[in-house]
Parts: sequence; C-alpha cells; structure tokens
Amino acid sequence: MPKRILEGVVVSDKMDKTVVVRVERRVQHPIYKKFIRRSKKYHAHDENNAFKGKVGELVRIRECRPLSKTKSWEVLVAGAKA
Repeated sequence: MPKRILEGVVVSDKMDKTVVVRVERRVQHPIYKKFIRRSKKYHAHDENNAFKGKVGELVRIRECRPLSKTKSWEVLVAGAKA
C-alpha cells in the first residue's frame, strides 16, 4: 500500500530529531457551502537533525511505522515548493 505524503509548514523544531508540521486542508461547509480551512499538527521524525530549516518553512512528510507515541511520520523533503 502506498504511503501518504502531506505538505505543510514547520511550526516547531525545538525537539531532538522531531519537527512539528501543520497541514492545512480545505473542506466545504455542509450547510453554507463555503470552503473553510482546517489544520492539524503532525510530529515528524528527522533523523540526525538533518533538517536545517527554520519555523515557517514548507516541508513534505511521509507516513511511516510508529516511532514513538506521537510520531508516525518522517520528513521527506525539506524546502518543498508549493
């Protein structure tokens, strides 16, 4: 089964080998039919702290096996273009 790939903005990189990524999606309101933004934060694994980006940078994350209680994503591409 293919692994899901999401694109989002780095919110925090203060942890060791972990970055927090906020992924936004657009959904249609069931009654008003207006598109609204919903976001969710994912903890992504960054082995060897290879990600040199700062907070606010765009990254791609990929689904992987559970690495801890909260981490089941890994940083795939740092500095991805939208």
